[in-house]
Amino acid sequence: MSAPSLDAQPINLAALQSRIEEVLHGFLDAKTRAAQDLTMPADVPTVLQDFLTAGGKRLRPLLCVLGWHAAGGQGDDTAVVRTAAALEMFHAFCLIHDDIMDSSVTRRGRPTVHRTLADQHGHDHLGTSAAILIGDMALAWSDELLHTAGHPPHRLTALRQVIDVMRQEVIYGQYLDLMTPLGPITDHEAALQVIRFKTAKYTVERPLHCGAVLAGAEPEVHIALSRYALPLGEAFQLRDDLLGIYGHPDHTGKPVLDDLREGKRTVLIVLAAQRADTAQRKLLDTLLGSPDLDHDGAARIRTVLDATGARATVEDMIHARRVQALTALDAVPYPQPAAAALRHLAARAVERTS
Repeated sequence: MSAPSLDAQPINLAALQSRIEEVLHGFLDAKTRAAQDLTMPADVPTVLQDFLTAGGKRLRPLLCVLGWHAAGGQGDDTAVVRTAAALEMFHAFCLIHDDIMDSSVTRRGRPTVHRTLADQHGHDHLGTSAAILIGDMALAWSDELLHTAGHPPHRLTALRQVIDVMRQEVIYGQYLDLMTPLGPITDHEAALQVIRFKTAKYTVERPLHCGAVLAGAEPEVHIALSRYALPLGEAFQLRDDLLGIYGHPDHTGKPVLDDLREGKRTVLIVLAAQRADTAQRKLLDTLLGSPDLDHDGAARIRTVLDATGARATVEDMIHARRVQALTALDAVPYPQPAAAALRHLAARAVERTS
Protein backbone atom coordinates (compact mmCIF):
# COMPACT_ATOMS: atom_id res chain seq x y z
CA MET A 1 0.00 0.00 0.00
CA SER A 2 1.42 3.38 -0.96
CA ALA A 3 1.78 6.16 1.58
CA PRO A 4 -1.23 8.48 1.85
CA SER A 5 -1.02 11.67 -0.15
CA LEU A 6 -2.13 14.84 1.61
CA ASP A 7 -3.08 16.54 -1.65
CA ALA A 8 -4.88 13.59 -3.26
CA GLN A 9 -8.21 14.48 -4.83
CA PRO A 10 -11.44 13.16 -3.23
CA ILE A 11 -13.15 10.28 -4.98
CA ASN A 12 -16.37 11.45 -6.62
CA LEU A 13 -18.68 8.50 -6.00
CA ALA A 14 -21.49 9.90 -8.15
CA ALA A 15 -19.14 10.34 -11.11
CA LEU A 16 -17.71 6.88 -10.52
CA GLN A 17 -21.17 5.37 -10.51
CA SER A 18 -21.98 7.16 -13.76
CA ARG A 19 -18.91 5.63 -15.38
CA ILE A 20 -19.99 2.16 -14.24
CA GLU A 21 -23.48 2.79 -15.68
CA GLU A 22 -21.93 3.87 -18.99
CA VAL A 23 -20.01 0.61 -19.23
CA LEU A 24 -23.11 -1.47 -18.50
CA HIS A 25 -25.38 0.36 -20.89
CA GLY A 26 -22.77 0.60 -23.62
CA PHE A 27 -22.18 -3.14 -23.36
CA LEU A 28 -25.90 -3.97 -23.51
CA ASP A 29 -26.52 -1.52 -26.35
CA ALA A 30 -23.87 -3.39 -28.32
CA LYS A 31 -25.49 -6.71 -27.43
CA THR A 32 -28.87 -5.40 -28.62
CA ARG A 33 -27.41 -4.35 -31.97
CA ALA A 34 -25.61 -7.68 -32.33
CA ALA A 35 -28.81 -9.60 -31.60
CA GLN A 36 -30.67 -7.60 -34.23
CA ASP A 37 -27.91 -8.19 -36.79
CA LEU A 38 -28.01 -11.93 -36.10
CA THR A 39 -31.84 -11.96 -36.05
CA MET A 40 -31.68 -13.15 -32.45
CA PRO A 41 -34.24 -12.07 -29.82
CA ALA A 42 -33.12 -8.56 -28.89
CA ASP A 43 -35.51 -8.57 -25.92
CA VAL A 44 -32.91 -10.58 -23.97
CA PRO A 45 -30.46 -7.64 -23.69
CA THR A 46 -33.24 -5.03 -23.60
CA VAL A 47 -35.04 -6.70 -20.67
CA LEU A 48 -31.72 -6.89 -18.85
CA GLN A 49 -31.07 -3.24 -19.71
CA ASP A 50 -34.48 -2.26 -18.31
CA PHE A 51 -33.78 -4.23 -15.15
CA LEU A 52 -30.47 -2.44 -14.57
CA THR A 53 -31.99 0.94 -15.41
CA ALA A 54 -34.64 0.47 -12.71
CA GLY A 55 -32.09 1.35 -10.04
CA GLY A 56 -29.89 -0.33 -7.51
CA LYS A 57 -27.30 0.91 -5.04
CA ARG A 58 -24.28 -0.21 -7.13
CA LEU A 59 -22.56 -0.86 -3.80
CA ARG A 60 -20.55 -3.84 -5.05
CA PRO A 61 -19.01 -2.14 -8.11
CA LEU A 62 -18.26 1.00 -6.11
CA LEU A 63 -16.51 -1.07 -3.46
CA CYS A 64 -14.50 -2.85 -6.15
CA VAL A 65 -13.04 0.44 -7.36
CA LEU A 66 -12.53 1.65 -3.79
CA GLY A 67 -10.65 -1.56 -3.00
CA TRP A 68 -8.26 -0.67 -5.82
CA HIS A 69 -7.79 2.83 -4.44
CA ALA A 70 -7.42 1.57 -0.86
CA ALA A 71 -4.67 -0.82 -1.96
CA GLY A 72 -2.74 2.02 -3.59
CA GLY A 73 -3.98 1.64 -7.16
CA GLN A 74 -2.79 4.46 -9.40
CA GLY A 75 -3.04 5.50 -13.02
CA ASP A 76 -5.68 4.49 -15.56
CA ASP A 77 -8.59 2.76 -13.81
CA THR A 78 -10.58 1.93 -16.96
CA ALA A 79 -10.07 -1.81 -16.58
CA VAL A 80 -11.01 -1.62 -12.90
CA VAL A 81 -14.27 0.19 -13.72
CA ARG A 82 -15.10 -2.44 -16.34
CA THR A 83 -14.45 -5.14 -13.72
CA ALA A 84 -16.76 -3.28 -11.36
CA ALA A 85 -19.45 -3.34 -14.06
CA ALA A 86 -18.93 -7.09 -14.39
CA LEU A 87 -19.75 -7.48 -10.69
CA GLU A 88 -23.01 -5.59 -11.20
CA MET A 89 -23.85 -7.80 -14.17
CA PHE A 90 -23.27 -10.86 -11.99
CA HIS A 91 -25.49 -9.28 -9.35
CA ALA A 92 -28.27 -8.94 -11.93
CA PHE A 93 -28.02 -12.70 -12.49
CA CYS A 94 -28.33 -13.28 -8.73
CA LEU A 95 -31.32 -10.97 -8.31
CA ILE A 96 -33.29 -12.29 -11.28
CA HIS A 97 -32.94 -15.87 -10.05
CA ASP A 98 -33.47 -14.84 -6.41
CA ASP A 99 -36.80 -13.21 -7.30
CA ILE A 100 -37.94 -16.44 -8.93
CA MET A 101 -36.98 -18.50 -5.87
CA ASP A 102 -38.72 -16.03 -3.56
CA SER A 103 -41.80 -15.72 -5.81
CA SER A 104 -41.34 -11.95 -5.61
CA VAL A 105 -43.57 -9.82 -7.80
CA THR A 106 -41.74 -6.49 -7.46
CA ARG A 107 -38.13 -5.33 -7.36
CA ARG A 108 -37.04 -1.68 -7.18
CA GLY A 109 -40.65 -0.58 -7.46
CA ARG A 110 -41.23 -2.44 -10.73
CA PRO A 111 -42.44 -5.92 -11.62
CA THR A 112 -39.69 -8.52 -11.38
CA VAL A 113 -38.25 -9.88 -14.61
CA HIS A 114 -40.22 -13.14 -14.47
CA ARG A 115 -43.47 -11.27 -13.73
CA THR A 116 -42.79 -8.75 -16.51
CA LEU A 117 -42.34 -11.54 -19.04
CA ALA A 118 -45.26 -13.56 -17.70
CA ASP A 119 -47.58 -10.56 -18.00
CA GLN A 120 -46.22 -9.66 -21.42
CA HIS A 121 -46.83 -13.14 -22.83
CA GLY A 122 -49.78 -14.17 -20.67
CA HIS A 123 -48.05 -17.30 -19.41
CA ASP A 124 -46.51 -17.75 -15.95
CA HIS A 125 -44.28 -20.72 -16.74
CA LEU A 126 -42.98 -19.08 -19.90
CA GLY A 127 -42.19 -15.91 -17.95
CA THR A 128 -40.26 -17.85 -15.31
CA SER A 129 -38.36 -19.90 -17.88
CA ALA A 130 -37.44 -16.85 -19.95
CA ALA A 131 -36.26 -14.99 -16.81
CA ILE A 132 -34.01 -17.92 -15.88
CA LEU A 133 -32.42 -17.71 -19.33
CA ILE A 134 -31.96 -13.94 -19.10
CA GLY A 135 -30.34 -14.43 -15.70
CA ASP A 136 -28.06 -17.05 -17.22
CA MET A 137 -27.13 -14.61 -19.96
CA ALA A 138 -26.24 -11.99 -17.33
CA LEU A 139 -23.89 -14.53 -15.77
CA ALA A 140 -22.26 -15.25 -19.15
CA TRP A 141 -21.94 -11.56 -19.95
CA SER A 142 -20.39 -10.81 -16.57
CA ASP A 143 -17.60 -13.17 -17.62
CA GLU A 144 -17.30 -11.44 -20.97
CA LEU A 145 -16.93 -8.07 -19.25
CA LEU A 146 -14.18 -9.52 -17.05
CA HIS A 147 -12.25 -11.09 -19.90
CA THR A 148 -12.45 -8.01 -22.11
CA ALA A 149 -11.42 -5.55 -19.39
CA GLY A 150 -7.80 -5.55 -20.55
CA HIS A 151 -6.07 -6.96 -17.46
CA PRO A 152 -2.61 -8.52 -17.84
CA PRO A 153 -2.84 -12.34 -17.67
CA HIS A 154 -1.37 -12.57 -14.16
CA ARG A 155 -3.82 -9.97 -12.83
CA LEU A 156 -6.77 -11.70 -14.51
CA THR A 157 -5.75 -15.04 -13.01
CA ALA A 158 -5.58 -13.54 -9.51
CA LEU A 159 -8.90 -11.76 -10.03
CA ARG A 160 -10.58 -14.96 -11.22
CA GLN A 161 -9.56 -16.69 -8.01
CA VAL A 162 -11.39 -14.05 -5.95
CA ILE A 163 -14.40 -14.07 -8.29
CA ASP A 164 -14.67 -17.85 -8.16
CA VAL A 165 -14.68 -17.85 -4.36
CA MET A 166 -17.23 -15.01 -4.29
CA ARG A 167 -19.61 -16.87 -6.59
CA GLN A 168 -19.42 -20.03 -4.54
CA GLU A 169 -20.02 -18.14 -1.31
CA VAL A 170 -23.11 -16.30 -2.48
CA ILE A 171 -24.67 -19.44 -3.96
CA TYR A 172 -23.96 -21.39 -0.79
CA GLY A 173 -25.48 -18.49 1.13
CA GLN A 174 -28.61 -18.55 -1.01
CA TYR A 175 -28.89 -22.30 -0.54
CA LEU A 176 -28.60 -21.90 3.23
CA ASP A 177 -31.24 -19.18 3.10
CA LEU A 178 -33.61 -21.53 1.31
CA MET A 179 -33.01 -24.32 3.81
CA THR A 180 -33.21 -22.43 7.12
CA PRO A 181 -37.05 -22.62 7.30
CA LEU A 182 -36.65 -26.40 7.58
CA GLY A 183 -34.75 -25.97 10.86
CA PRO A 184 -35.80 -24.55 14.22
CA ILE A 185 -37.00 -20.96 14.18
CA THR A 186 -34.69 -20.19 17.11
CA ASP A 187 -31.44 -21.13 15.32
CA HIS A 188 -29.47 -17.91 15.70
CA GLU A 189 -26.22 -19.29 14.26
CA ALA A 190 -27.95 -20.43 11.06
CA ALA A 191 -29.37 -16.93 10.54
CA LEU A 192 -25.95 -15.36 11.07
CA GLN A 193 -24.32 -17.84 8.68
CA VAL A 194 -26.72 -16.79 5.92
CA ILE A 195 -25.81 -13.15 6.54
CA ARG A 196 -22.08 -13.86 6.39
CA PHE A 197 -22.12 -15.74 3.11
CA LYS A 198 -25.05 -14.24 1.23
CA THR A 199 -24.31 -10.63 2.11
CA ALA A 200 -21.23 -9.75 4.18
CA LYS A 201 -18.76 -11.60 1.99
CA TYR A 202 -20.56 -11.16 -1.31
CA THR A 203 -21.64 -7.54 -0.97
CA VAL A 204 -18.65 -5.96 0.77
CA GLU A 205 -15.63 -8.20 1.35
CA ARG A 206 -15.10 -9.82 -2.06
CA PRO A 207 -15.75 -6.67 -4.13
CA LEU A 208 -13.08 -4.90 -2.05
CA HIS A 209 -10.75 -7.86 -2.58
CA CYS A 210 -11.40 -7.75 -6.34
CA GLY A 211 -10.19 -4.17 -6.48
CA ALA A 212 -7.27 -4.82 -4.14
CA VAL A 213 -6.00 -7.75 -6.18
CA LEU A 214 -6.01 -5.56 -9.30
CA ALA A 215 -3.73 -3.15 -7.44
CA GLY A 216 -1.35 -6.01 -6.60
CA ALA A 217 -2.15 -5.86 -2.88
CA GLU A 218 -0.32 -8.05 -0.41
CA PRO A 219 -2.31 -10.53 1.74
CA GLU A 220 -2.24 -8.26 4.79
CA VAL A 221 -4.19 -5.62 2.84
CA HIS A 222 -6.90 -8.17 2.09
CA ILE A 223 -7.03 -9.09 5.77
CA ALA A 224 -7.32 -5.45 6.79
CA LEU A 225 -10.11 -4.84 4.27
CA SER A 226 -11.97 -7.88 5.61
CA ARG A 227 -11.91 -6.41 9.12
CA TYR A 228 -13.83 -3.44 7.74
CA ALA A 229 -15.97 -5.38 5.29
CA LEU A 230 -17.46 -8.24 7.30
CA PRO A 231 -19.06 -6.25 10.14
CA LEU A 232 -20.28 -3.64 7.65
CA GLY A 233 -21.77 -6.35 5.43
CA GLU A 234 -23.58 -7.84 8.42
CA ALA A 235 -24.90 -4.40 9.39
CA PHE A 236 -26.08 -3.88 5.79
CA GLN A 237 -28.09 -7.11 5.84
CA LEU A 238 -29.50 -6.50 9.31
CA ARG A 239 -30.77 -3.13 8.06
CA ASP A 240 -32.22 -4.88 5.01
CA ASP A 241 -34.06 -7.32 7.29
CA LEU A 242 -35.61 -4.44 9.22
CA LEU A 243 -36.60 -2.64 6.02
CA GLY A 244 -38.16 -5.83 4.69
CA ILE A 245 -40.70 -5.70 7.53
CA TYR A 246 -40.80 -2.06 8.65
CA GLY A 247 -39.79 -0.21 5.48
CA HIS A 248 -42.06 1.85 3.28
CA PRO A 249 -42.74 0.17 -0.09
CA ASP A 250 -42.32 3.51 -1.89
CA HIS A 251 -38.74 3.58 -0.62
CA THR A 252 -37.79 -0.10 -0.60
CA GLY A 253 -39.44 -0.94 -3.92
CA LYS A 254 -41.10 -4.09 -2.58
CA PRO A 255 -44.09 -4.95 -0.39
CA VAL A 256 -43.54 -5.36 3.36
CA LEU A 257 -45.34 -8.71 3.18
CA ASP A 258 -42.80 -10.55 1.02
CA ASP A 259 -40.26 -11.60 3.67
CA LEU A 260 -43.00 -12.52 6.16
CA ARG A 261 -44.97 -14.56 3.61
CA GLU A 262 -41.80 -16.34 2.62
CA GLY A 263 -41.05 -17.06 6.28
CA LYS A 264 -37.46 -15.82 6.10
CA ARG A 265 -35.54 -16.83 9.23
CA THR A 266 -33.72 -13.58 9.72
CA VAL A 267 -31.88 -12.64 12.89
CA LEU A 268 -34.83 -10.37 13.68
CA ILE A 269 -37.31 -13.24 13.53
CA VAL A 270 -35.01 -15.65 15.38
CA LEU A 271 -34.52 -13.22 18.27
CA ALA A 272 -38.27 -12.70 18.57
CA ALA A 273 -38.90 -16.45 18.58
CA GLN A 274 -36.28 -17.01 21.25
CA ARG A 275 -37.85 -14.41 23.54
CA ALA A 276 -41.53 -14.94 22.75
CA ASP A 277 -43.99 -16.13 25.38
CA THR A 278 -46.41 -18.93 24.56
CA ALA A 279 -49.01 -16.70 22.91
CA GLN A 280 -46.43 -14.74 20.93
CA ARG A 281 -44.73 -17.91 19.74
CA LYS A 282 -48.05 -19.38 18.63
CA LEU A 283 -48.74 -16.22 16.63
CA LEU A 284 -45.35 -16.43 14.91
CA ASP A 285 -45.78 -20.13 14.16
CA THR A 286 -49.24 -19.50 12.72
CA LEU A 287 -48.64 -16.39 10.62
CA LEU A 288 -44.99 -16.48 9.60
CA GLY A 289 -44.60 -18.16 6.22
CA SER A 290 -48.30 -18.04 5.37
CA PRO A 291 -48.80 -17.18 1.69
CA ASP A 292 -52.15 -15.63 2.64
CA LEU A 293 -50.68 -13.24 5.21
CA ASP A 294 -52.37 -9.82 5.00
CA HIS A 295 -51.39 -6.42 6.36
CA ASP A 296 -53.29 -7.01 9.59
CA GLY A 297 -51.33 -10.23 10.17
CA ALA A 298 -48.07 -8.43 9.38
CA ALA A 299 -48.94 -5.75 11.92
CA ARG A 300 -49.50 -8.45 14.54
CA ILE A 301 -46.07 -9.94 13.79
CA ARG A 302 -44.47 -6.49 14.07
CA THR A 303 -46.11 -6.12 17.47
CA VAL A 304 -44.32 -9.28 18.63
CA LEU A 305 -41.01 -8.09 17.18
CA ASP A 306 -41.36 -4.84 19.11
CA ALA A 307 -42.63 -6.36 22.36
CA THR A 308 -39.84 -8.95 22.56
CA GLY A 309 -37.22 -6.27 21.97
CA ALA A 310 -36.01 -8.03 18.80
CA ARG A 311 -36.21 -4.87 16.70
CA ALA A 312 -34.29 -2.84 19.28
CA THR A 313 -31.63 -5.55 19.57
CA VAL A 314 -31.10 -5.62 15.82
CA GLU A 315 -30.69 -1.84 15.81
CA ASP A 316 -28.04 -2.26 18.53
CA MET A 317 -26.33 -4.96 16.46
CA ILE A 318 -26.25 -2.64 13.44
CA HIS A 319 -24.70 0.15 15.49
CA ALA A 320 -22.08 -2.14 17.05
CA ARG A 321 -21.04 -3.54 13.68
CA ARG A 322 -20.82 -0.12 12.12
CA VAL A 323 -18.51 1.01 14.94
CA GLN A 324 -16.44 -2.15 14.47
CA ALA A 325 -16.10 -1.49 10.72
CA LEU A 326 -15.10 2.14 11.18
CA THR A 327 -12.63 1.26 13.91
CA ALA A 328 -10.99 -1.23 11.54
CA LEU A 329 -10.94 1.42 8.82
CA ASP A 330 -9.24 3.96 11.08
CA ALA A 331 -6.58 1.44 12.14
CA VAL A 332 -5.00 1.28 8.68
CA PRO A 333 -3.26 4.15 6.80
CA TYR A 334 -5.29 3.86 3.62
CA PRO A 335 -4.95 6.71 1.12
CA GLN A 336 -7.15 9.47 2.50
CA PRO A 337 -9.58 9.67 -0.46
CA ALA A 338 -10.22 5.92 -0.28
CA ALA A 339 -10.72 6.02 3.49
CA ALA A 340 -13.15 8.93 3.20
CA ALA A 341 -15.15 7.18 0.48
CA LEU A 342 -15.28 3.93 2.47
CA ARG A 343 -16.52 5.87 5.50
CA HIS A 344 -19.20 7.51 3.34
CA LEU A 345 -20.33 4.17 1.92
CA ALA A 346 -20.53 2.71 5.42
CA ALA A 347 -23.01 5.43 6.33
CA ARG A 348 -24.92 4.93 3.11
CA ALA A 349 -25.18 1.17 3.72
CA VAL A 350 -26.47 1.48 7.27
CA GLU A 351 -28.46 4.75 7.32
CA ARG A 352 -30.77 3.90 4.46
CA THR A 353 -34.49 3.61 3.87
CA SER A 354 -34.30 1.42 0.76
